[in-house]
Amino acid sequence: MEQTADLAEQAIGMANQYLPIALNAAKALIVLVLGWIAARTIAGVVRRRINKTPQIDPTLGNFAASVIKWAILAIVLVAVLGIFGIEATSIVAILGAASLAVGLALQGTLSDLAAGVMLVVFRPYKLGQYVDIGGTAGTVMDLSLFTTELVTPDNVQIIVPNGQAWGSIITNYSAHDTRRVDLVFGIDYADSADTAMQIILDVAKADQRIHSDPEPWVRVTNLGDSSVDLTARLWCAAADYWDVKFELTKAVKEAFDAKGVSIPYPHSVEIQKQG
Repeated sequence: MEQTADLAEQAIGMANQYLPIALNAAKALIVLVLGWIAARTIAGVVRRRINKTPQIDPTLGNFAASVIKWAILAIVLVAVLGIFGIEATSIVAILGAASLAVGLALQGTLSDLAAGVMLVVFRPYKLGQYVDIGGTAGTVMDLSLFTTELVTPDNVQIIVPNGQAWGSIITNYSAHDTRRVDLVFGIDYADSADTAMQIILDVAKADQRIHSDPEPWVRVTNLGDSSVDLTARLWCAAADYWDVKFELTKAVKEAFDAKGVSIPYPHSVEIQKQG
């Protein structure tokens, strides 16, 4: 009987010892889950509200939502530590003492964060624009605290760290409303360059997407080994660039065929020696 009583007392003692820890763990888990849900929900609301405001760039909406999400999660972390008896002042002291080590360990991450702020402030690119960042090209789908998300024309996702994006050469193909289309056509030396240039101009002027100001420009730009090269420079809306480039190439080729202008293939002329 005495042994049973001792075991019961030990069990009660262990329960009294570990029950507060278990309760705190349960509270912490609940706070983490609710905090995560709240962070995502509030960030989503902020993103939608900003994106619905025409005066505000959608890029700013995504970035602000990302900042708010991480700020709420930081508050949640402090609350969880408080559940286990770690006071906020102690947390600040610990973070202050560890700031140097964390800063050295996370140099790249902090650089990405700072670069993200710079990208939002100076906005070298916006959501939906087609850009080339240090040799990586794609449409900007998202700009968050640490990364920029691109999608290539063949639907491949590319994640670029903001530090790398800010430190690279950025080519923005969508920054302006218009773009120039450069096309090169080779004709046979036996054909008339003036006739071929007029054909190109006629095809360009017949296309409603080609702007008249600046007016279409066609010149002889090179005398090649097998062809006389004609370059056409045409202006169109940036959104029409690729359609104009491909369709006009086909239209000029068909017009050359109809007018008897030949596009030669590379060949060499054999010179016979006399004597």
